[in-house]
Amino acid sequence: MSLRATLHLLLHAAIPALLALLFWRPQAVRAWMWMMAAFVIDLDHLLADPIYAPDRCSIGFHPLHTAPAMLAYAGLAAWPRTRWFGFGLVLHVLLDGLDCVLMR
Repeated sequence: MSLRATLHLLLHAAIPALLALLFWRPQAVRAWMWMMAAFVIDLDHLLADPIYAPDRCSIGFHPLHTAPAMLAYAGLAAWPRTRWFGFGLVLHVLLDGLDCVLMR
């Protein structure tokens, strides 16, 4: 696995942990776990052939990584009952976008 891919995966865990500690300290573990649950959007990679391509940009390619989906994620982040999961989804897509930029 490349350094970029390793860093990408580490950021997917570290950034939600940092946000949970900064903004929801009393419930940091719970907030972090809900944000980590956002990895569920990577199930759309199972629809691709090959399932994993290290140099493929997820944004716009996979169905759960498209603009309409991202708007739904922002909506989830705005609603208090789904806020942590929504933030996790938005953050996940932002980190995937950063990975796309680093690929170029």
